Amino acid sequence: MRQLNFLMIFVIGLGLVLFSIQNTDPVSIKFFEGKVIQAPLCVELIVAMGAGALFAWVFNVWVQLQRTFTIRVEMEARDEQIAHLEQDVERYKAALEEQQRLLPSVSSASTEK
Repeated sequence: MRQLNFLMIFVIGLGLVLFSIQNTDPVSIKFFEGKVIQAPLCVELIVAMGAGALFAWVFNVWVQLQRTFTIRVEMEARDEQIAHLEQDVERYKAALEEQQRLLPSVSSASTEK
């Protein structure tokens, strides 16, 4: 998997270099009224791709945090359910021991008659 990631990064980087060599013409970008930036097309596109990659990474981190929170909530609910089930098991064990304790005295009372 690491080799595949490295290969993808290498191919994208090589593509960006080849793209940069071919597109050196200056272009202008208007951000706001009166705010104009002029730079080579390759630089502007590489910056735009970098910003897109950064946004994708931030979104991925956000999704992972949400997933971690959801898993934590599910684990707490399951731990609570396990605790209730363990209490039920203890209660059933106590009831079974009580029934077993009463059972010999009932059978001995019937043999005495």
